[in-house]
Amino acid sequence: MIYDELKKRALPPIKSKEEMLDIIVKEQYGYLPPKPEKIEWTISDYLVSPFCTGNATINKIECSCEINGKTFTFPFTASIPNGEGPHPFFVFINFRPDVPDRYLPIEEIIDHGYAVLSVHYNDITLDKDEYESGLCSVLFENGIRNPYDCGKLSMWAWASQRILDWAETNSKLDMSRACVCGHSRLGKTALLAAATDKRFKLAYSNDSGCMGAAISRDKGGERKEPICRIFPHWFTPAFNERPTDESLLPYDQHYLVGSISPRFVLIGSADEDWWADPQSEMLCCVASSPVFENDGVKGFIHNGRFAEIGEKYFEGSIGYHLRRGPHYYGREDWLRLIEFADKKFSERGN
Repeated sequence: MIYDELKKRALPPIKSKEEMLDIIVKEQYGYLPPKPEKIEWTISDYLVSPFCTGNATINKIECSCEINGKTFTFPFTASIPNGEGPHPFFVFINFRPDVPDRYLPIEEIIDHGYAVLSVHYNDITLDKDEYESGLCSVLFENGIRNPYDCGKLSMWAWASQRILDWAETNSKLDMSRACVCGHSRLGKTALLAAATDKRFKLAYSNDSGCMGAAISRDKGGERKEPICRIFPHWFTPAFNERPTDESLLPYDQHYLVGSISPRFVLIGSADEDWWADPQSEMLCCVASSPVFENDGVKGFIHNGRFAEIGEKYFEGSIGYHLRRGPHYYGREDWLRLIEFADKKFSERGN
Protein backbone atom coordinates (compact mmCIF):
# COMPACT_ATOMS: atom_id res chain seq x y z
CA MET A 1 0.00 0.00 0.00
CA ILE A 2 2.66 2.50 1.00
CA TYR A 3 4.85 1.76 -2.03
CA ASP A 4 1.89 2.18 -4.37
CA GLU A 5 1.23 5.63 -2.92
CA LEU A 6 4.91 6.55 -3.10
CA LYS A 7 5.01 5.56 -6.77
CA LYS A 8 2.09 7.90 -7.51
CA ARG A 9 4.05 10.83 -6.08
CA ALA A 10 6.68 10.49 -8.87
CA LEU A 11 9.55 11.83 -6.79
CA PRO A 12 12.86 13.08 -8.22
CA PRO A 13 15.51 10.35 -8.09
CA ILE A 14 18.03 10.03 -5.30
CA LYS A 15 21.37 11.75 -5.93
CA SER A 16 24.52 11.99 -3.84
CA LYS A 17 23.95 13.44 -0.37
CA GLU A 18 26.09 16.45 -1.17
CA GLU A 19 24.14 17.22 -4.34
CA MET A 20 20.74 16.73 -2.72
CA LEU A 21 21.64 18.99 0.18
CA ASP A 22 23.04 21.71 -2.04
CA ILE A 23 19.92 21.69 -4.22
CA ILE A 24 17.40 21.91 -1.40
CA VAL A 25 19.36 24.45 0.66
CA LYS A 26 19.98 26.74 -2.29
CA GLU A 27 16.50 26.45 -3.76
CA GLN A 28 14.36 26.40 -0.61
CA TYR A 29 15.92 27.50 2.66
CA GLY A 30 18.83 29.65 1.51
CA TYR A 31 22.43 29.08 2.53
CA LEU A 32 23.01 29.35 6.28
CA PRO A 33 24.79 32.44 7.63
CA PRO A 34 28.58 32.18 7.93
CA LYS A 35 30.25 30.89 11.06
CA PRO A 36 31.19 33.74 13.39
CA GLU A 37 34.57 35.34 13.04
CA LYS A 38 34.61 35.37 16.83
CA ILE A 39 32.33 33.76 19.41
CA GLU A 40 32.17 34.23 23.19
CA TRP A 41 29.86 32.94 25.93
CA THR A 42 28.85 34.52 29.22
CA ILE A 43 27.33 32.15 31.80
CA SER A 44 25.09 33.36 34.61
CA ASP A 45 23.11 31.62 37.33
CA TYR A 46 19.47 30.93 36.61
CA LEU A 47 17.15 30.76 39.62
CA VAL A 48 15.15 27.53 39.50
CA SER A 49 15.23 26.17 43.06
CA PRO A 50 13.66 23.80 44.03
CA PHE A 51 13.26 22.85 40.36
CA CYS A 52 14.60 19.39 39.45
CA THR A 53 15.03 18.76 43.21
CA GLY A 54 18.74 19.44 42.99
CA ASN A 55 19.36 16.95 40.20
CA ALA A 56 20.42 19.49 37.59
CA THR A 57 22.47 22.62 37.09
CA ILE A 58 20.55 25.21 35.11
CA ASN A 59 22.17 28.33 33.70
CA LYS A 60 21.34 31.08 31.26
CA ILE A 61 24.08 31.66 28.68
CA GLU A 62 24.64 34.64 26.41
CA CYS A 63 26.21 33.74 23.06
CA SER A 64 27.97 36.67 21.39
CA CYS A 65 28.92 36.27 17.71
CA GLU A 66 30.93 38.60 15.50
CA ILE A 67 29.80 38.50 11.86
CA ASN A 68 30.75 40.95 9.13
CA GLY A 69 32.44 43.09 11.77
CA LYS A 70 29.17 43.39 13.72
CA THR A 71 28.10 41.69 16.94
CA PHE A 72 24.93 39.68 17.48
CA THR A 73 24.08 38.24 20.91
CA PHE A 74 21.37 35.77 21.89
CA PRO A 75 20.54 33.79 25.08
CA PHE A 76 19.88 30.11 25.63
CA THR A 77 19.25 27.99 28.72
CA ALA A 78 21.37 24.95 29.61
CA SER A 79 19.83 22.32 31.92
CA ILE A 80 22.44 19.65 32.67
CA PRO A 81 22.15 16.65 35.06
CA ASN A 82 24.40 16.82 38.08
CA GLY A 83 25.30 13.14 37.79
CA GLU A 84 28.55 11.90 36.33
CA GLY A 85 28.80 12.67 32.63
CA PRO A 86 29.25 13.12 29.84
CA HIS A 87 25.51 13.25 29.12
CA PRO A 88 23.58 12.96 25.88
CA PHE A 89 21.76 16.18 25.15
CA PHE A 90 19.06 17.88 23.12
CA VAL A 91 19.43 21.25 21.46
CA PHE A 92 15.78 22.26 21.55
CA ILE A 93 14.69 25.03 19.19
CA ASN A 94 11.83 26.31 21.31
CA PHE A 95 8.68 28.30 20.61
CA ARG A 96 8.64 29.51 24.19
CA PRO A 97 11.30 31.30 26.26
CA ASP A 98 10.44 29.76 29.62
CA VAL A 99 12.33 26.91 31.25
CA PRO A 100 10.63 25.01 32.83
CA ASP A 101 7.52 25.00 30.67
CA ARG A 102 4.46 22.76 30.46
CA TYR A 103 5.52 21.61 26.97
CA LEU A 104 9.09 20.88 28.07
CA PRO A 105 9.16 18.25 30.86
CA ILE A 106 12.68 19.12 31.98
CA GLU A 107 12.56 17.14 35.23
CA GLU A 108 11.59 13.93 33.45
CA ILE A 109 14.20 14.49 30.72
CA ILE A 110 16.87 15.10 33.38
CA ASP A 111 15.78 11.93 35.19
CA HIS A 112 16.49 10.00 31.98
CA GLY A 113 20.04 11.36 32.01
CA TYR A 114 19.67 13.89 29.17
CA ALA A 115 20.62 17.56 29.18
CA VAL A 116 18.55 20.18 27.35
CA LEU A 117 19.93 23.33 25.73
CA SER A 118 16.86 25.41 24.90
CA VAL A 119 16.80 28.48 22.64
CA HIS A 120 13.76 30.66 22.00
CA TYR A 121 13.52 31.15 18.24
CA ASN A 122 12.37 34.78 18.41
CA ASP A 123 15.57 35.62 20.29
CA ILE A 124 17.40 34.86 17.03
CA THR A 125 15.15 36.81 14.69
CA LEU A 126 11.44 37.59 14.77
CA ASP A 127 9.07 35.20 13.05
CA LYS A 128 7.84 37.94 10.72
CA ASP A 129 8.30 39.08 7.15
CA GLU A 130 11.00 41.60 8.06
CA TYR A 131 14.78 41.38 7.88
CA GLU A 132 16.14 43.91 10.34
CA SER A 133 15.59 42.25 13.72
CA GLY A 134 18.15 40.18 15.61
CA LEU A 135 20.50 38.18 13.41
CA CYS A 136 19.11 39.87 10.29
CA SER A 137 20.62 43.16 11.46
CA VAL A 138 24.16 41.85 10.95
CA LEU A 139 23.43 39.89 7.75
CA PHE A 140 21.46 42.21 5.49
CA GLU A 141 22.17 45.79 4.51
CA ASN A 142 18.98 47.82 4.96
CA GLY A 143 17.00 44.59 5.44
CA ILE A 144 17.36 43.58 1.77
CA ARG A 145 17.96 39.93 0.82
CA ASN A 146 19.41 38.57 -2.41
CA PRO A 147 17.65 35.68 -4.21
CA TYR A 148 19.55 32.86 -2.47
CA ASP A 149 20.10 34.50 0.91
CA CYS A 150 18.96 32.59 3.97
CA GLY A 151 15.41 32.51 5.21
CA LYS A 152 14.59 32.46 8.88
CA LEU A 153 14.54 28.67 9.10
CA SER A 154 18.22 28.80 8.15
CA MET A 155 18.89 31.48 10.76
CA TRP A 156 17.27 29.44 13.52
CA ALA A 157 19.24 26.37 12.37
CA TRP A 158 22.45 28.44 12.46
CA ALA A 159 21.74 29.42 16.08
CA SER A 160 21.35 25.76 17.10
CA GLN A 161 24.81 25.12 15.64
CA ARG A 162 26.30 27.97 17.67
CA ILE A 163 24.86 26.31 20.79
CA LEU A 164 26.62 23.15 19.66
CA ASP A 165 29.85 25.18 19.57
CA TRP A 166 29.36 25.88 23.26
CA ALA A 167 28.52 22.25 23.99
CA GLU A 168 31.90 21.25 22.59
CA THR A 169 33.54 23.25 25.39
CA ASN A 170 31.55 21.52 28.17
CA SER A 171 32.97 18.23 29.43
CA LYS A 172 29.57 17.33 30.95
CA LEU A 173 28.07 16.98 27.45
CA ASP A 174 28.63 14.05 25.10
CA MET A 175 29.09 15.27 21.52
CA SER A 176 28.73 11.70 20.21
CA ARG A 177 25.10 11.83 21.43
CA ALA A 178 24.10 15.33 20.37
CA CYS A 179 20.49 15.68 19.22
CA VAL A 180 18.58 18.60 17.70
CA CYS A 181 14.81 18.76 17.97
CA GLY A 182 11.87 21.00 17.24
CA HIS A 183 8.15 21.12 16.48
CA SER A 184 6.26 22.39 13.41
CA ARG A 185 8.31 25.13 11.69
CA LEU A 186 11.05 24.40 14.22
CA GLY A 187 10.89 20.72 13.28
CA LYS A 188 11.75 21.82 9.74
CA THR A 189 14.58 23.80 11.32
CA ALA A 190 15.87 20.77 13.25
CA LEU A 191 16.16 18.72 10.06
CA LEU A 192 17.98 21.56 8.30
CA ALA A 193 20.33 22.02 11.26
CA ALA A 194 21.32 18.34 11.27
CA ALA A 195 21.62 18.13 7.49
CA THR A 196 24.09 21.02 7.47
CA ASP A 197 26.07 20.05 10.60
CA LYS A 198 27.33 16.50 11.04
CA ARG A 199 28.02 17.10 14.72
CA PHE A 200 24.31 16.47 15.33
CA LYS A 201 23.97 12.70 15.58
CA LEU A 202 20.16 12.65 15.72
CA ALA A 203 17.44 14.97 14.43
CA TYR A 204 13.86 14.89 15.70
CA SER A 205 11.19 16.62 13.65
CA ASN A 206 7.74 16.68 15.24
CA ASP A 207 4.68 17.54 13.10
CA SER A 208 6.85 19.53 10.68
CA GLY A 209 4.71 18.86 7.61
CA CYS A 210 4.99 21.05 4.52
CA MET A 211 8.58 21.80 3.47
CA GLY A 212 9.71 19.80 6.50
CA ALA A 213 9.40 16.02 6.87
CA ALA A 214 6.42 15.60 4.52
CA ILE A 215 6.62 14.77 0.82
CA SER A 216 5.37 17.87 -1.05
CA ARG A 217 3.98 16.29 -4.19
CA ASP A 218 0.22 15.58 -3.82
CA LYS A 219 0.43 16.36 -0.11
CA GLY A 220 -2.73 16.85 1.92
CA GLY A 221 -3.26 19.94 4.09
CA GLU A 222 -0.73 22.75 3.78
CA ARG A 223 0.97 23.17 0.39
CA LYS A 224 3.55 25.48 -1.18
CA GLU A 225 1.15 28.28 -2.14
CA PRO A 226 -0.23 29.08 1.32
CA ILE A 227 3.07 28.54 3.13
CA CYS A 228 4.88 30.96 0.80
CA ARG A 229 2.06 33.48 0.96
CA ILE A 230 1.75 33.45 4.76
CA PHE A 231 5.36 32.68 5.74
CA PRO A 232 7.62 33.96 2.93
CA HIS A 233 10.31 34.85 5.48
CA TRP A 234 10.99 31.19 6.28
CA PHE A 235 12.57 30.60 2.88
CA THR A 236 15.01 32.05 0.41
CA PRO A 237 13.52 34.78 -1.86
CA ALA A 238 14.05 32.62 -4.96
CA PHE A 239 11.85 29.87 -3.51
CA ASN A 240 8.92 32.23 -3.06
CA GLU A 241 9.14 33.15 -6.74
CA ARG A 242 9.03 29.55 -7.97
CA PRO A 243 5.77 28.04 -9.36
CA THR A 244 3.33 26.81 -6.70
CA ASP A 245 3.07 23.39 -8.39
CA GLU A 246 5.35 21.20 -6.27
CA SER A 247 5.81 18.71 -9.11
CA LEU A 248 7.90 21.35 -10.88
CA LEU A 249 10.45 21.53 -8.06
CA PRO A 250 13.73 19.72 -8.83
CA TYR A 251 13.64 17.99 -5.43
CA ASP A 252 11.33 16.87 -2.65
CA GLN A 253 11.77 16.58 1.09
CA HIS A 254 13.40 13.15 0.94
CA TYR A 255 16.46 15.08 -0.22
CA LEU A 256 16.61 16.83 3.16
CA VAL A 257 16.06 13.74 5.33
CA GLY A 258 18.40 11.67 3.15
CA SER A 259 21.15 14.25 3.60
CA ILE A 260 21.35 13.33 7.30
CA SER A 261 22.40 9.73 6.57
CA PRO A 262 24.00 7.70 8.11
CA ARG A 263 23.07 9.51 11.31
CA PHE A 264 19.66 9.10 12.96
CA VAL A 265 16.34 10.77 12.16
CA LEU A 266 13.06 10.49 14.05
CA ILE A 267 9.84 11.81 12.52
CA GLY A 268 6.84 12.35 14.79
CA SER A 269 3.27 12.70 13.53
CA ALA A 270 -0.20 13.19 15.04
CA ASP A 271 -3.35 11.59 13.63
CA GLU A 272 -5.44 14.79 13.84
CA ASP A 273 -2.76 16.96 12.25
CA TRP A 274 -4.10 16.76 8.69
CA TRP A 275 -2.44 20.11 7.91
CA ALA A 276 0.99 18.45 8.36
CA ASP A 277 -0.33 15.22 6.75
CA PRO A 278 1.01 12.17 8.65
CA GLN A 279 0.89 9.94 5.56
CA SER A 280 3.13 12.28 3.59
CA GLU A 281 5.51 12.42 6.55
CA MET A 282 5.71 8.64 6.67
CA LEU A 283 6.20 8.52 2.89
CA CYS A 284 9.24 10.75 3.33
CA CYS A 285 10.76 8.14 5.66
CA VAL A 286 10.27 5.47 2.99
CA ALA A 287 11.60 7.66 0.16
CA SER A 288 14.71 8.60 2.18
CA SER A 289 15.53 5.04 3.16
CA PRO A 290 17.67 4.11 0.08
CA VAL A 291 20.18 6.85 0.97
CA PHE A 292 20.79 5.26 4.37
CA GLU A 293 20.98 1.78 2.88
CA ASN A 294 23.56 3.01 0.37
CA ASP A 295 25.60 4.18 3.37
CA GLY A 296 25.53 0.66 4.80
CA VAL A 297 23.03 1.23 7.62
CA LYS A 298 19.40 0.26 8.08
CA GLY A 299 16.98 2.78 6.60
CA PHE A 300 13.28 2.84 7.46
CA ILE A 301 11.96 -0.53 8.64
CA HIS A 302 8.18 -0.79 8.28
CA ASN A 303 5.37 -3.24 7.50
CA GLY A 304 4.31 -1.90 4.11
CA ARG A 305 1.26 0.07 5.26
CA PHE A 306 0.59 3.43 6.81
CA ALA A 307 0.91 3.62 10.60
CA GLU A 308 -2.00 3.27 12.97
CA ILE A 309 -2.37 5.42 16.08
CA GLY A 310 0.20 4.49 18.71
CA GLU A 311 2.51 2.64 16.33
CA LYS A 312 6.21 3.32 16.32
CA TYR A 313 8.89 2.16 13.92
CA PHE A 314 12.23 2.26 15.72
CA GLU A 315 14.25 -0.55 14.11
CA GLY A 316 16.09 1.46 11.45
CA SER A 317 18.18 4.62 11.37
CA ILE A 318 15.00 6.47 10.38
CA GLY A 319 12.33 6.24 13.05
CA TYR A 320 8.67 7.21 12.94
CA HIS A 321 5.83 7.38 15.46
CA LEU A 322 2.15 8.34 15.19
CA ARG A 323 0.32 9.49 18.29
CA ARG A 324 -3.29 10.44 18.83
CA GLY A 325 -4.11 14.14 18.93
CA PRO A 326 -3.63 17.47 17.20
CA HIS A 327 -0.65 19.65 16.33
CA TYR A 328 1.51 20.05 19.47
CA TYR A 329 4.76 18.86 21.06
CA GLY A 330 4.19 17.36 24.47
CA ARG A 331 5.33 14.81 27.01
CA GLU A 332 4.49 11.78 24.89
CA ASP A 333 6.62 13.11 22.03
CA TRP A 334 9.57 13.73 24.34
CA LEU A 335 9.34 10.22 25.77
CA ARG A 336 9.29 8.68 22.27
CA LEU A 337 12.35 10.75 21.39
CA ILE A 338 14.21 9.57 24.50
CA GLU A 339 13.25 5.96 23.78
CA PHE A 340 14.49 6.21 20.20
CA ALA A 341 17.70 7.99 21.18
CA ASP A 342 18.48 5.43 23.91
CA LYS A 343 17.95 2.58 21.47
CA LYS A 344 19.95 4.02 18.60
CA PHE A 345 22.91 5.26 20.61
CA SER A 346 23.09 1.92 22.39
CA GLU A 347 23.04 0.00 19.10
CA ARG A 348 25.98 1.92 17.71
CA GLY A 349 27.93 1.70 20.95
CA ASN A 350 27.72 5.35 21.95
